[in-house]
Amino acid sequence: METIDLARVAVRDLNRRLQMREGDNGETEFSVLNPGGAHALAAGLTHPINVTIDGHTGYYCAGMNQEANVTVVGNAGTGVAENMMSGVVRVKGDVSQSAGATAHGGMLVIEGDASARCGISLKGADIVVQGSVGHMAAFMAQAGRLVVLGDVGADLGDSLYEAQIFVCGTVASLGADCVEKEMKSTHKSELEALLASAGVDTDASGFRRYGSARQLYNFNIDNAGSY
Repeated sequence: METIDLARVAVRDLNRRLQMREGDNGETEFSVLNPGGAHALAAGLTHPINVTIDGHTGYYCAGMNQEANVTVVGNAGTGVAENMMSGVVRVKGDVSQSAGATAHGGMLVIEGDASARCGISLKGADIVVQGSVGHMAAFMAQAGRLVVLGDVGADLGDSLYEAQIFVCGTVASLGADCVEKEMKSTHKSELEALLASAGVDTDASGFRRYGSARQLYNFNIDNAGSY
């Protein structure tokens, strides 16, 4: 394992090292020390390496991730795993707003709580939150899955498209065009597999499923107040 200490190395140099393909020593295991809340750590990774960040991170940690496994042993700021394409990003603590924003693929696991707009404009990734999330989670989510083991704030799934939402706790309110849907056996099996892949040991039978009512796909004057 290669250890990189951000008390001695600049963030740009860290990311350049993690992004290297040619001419490196073939190392695939990295430990990052003293992150100090710095922004854009482990951003833009494009190959299968394992990165452990020991401490809290700032904005856009592991943004645009492809193939890499990034673990934050601490809290993460705004936009963790933003625009992720593949790989796994795991945060051992809490995260700020817009976690997993626009993520196309891969998996984001948050072991603590998430703030507002978790999964905003989600485009295909899986987000599993073991704690609770704030308001407007999955706002304009187009595809993918958001799973919340705790409670959810107001306006869940506002302007939702085809993403699926599973919640075990309470929901303060649903956003425009978001409705509760039947939890069929196929959905339960799908959720069980997702929880297992996220390393979460919990019973899927206590979850409820939410999705789009599909009333806002095309403009209708009767729904003008909901757009």
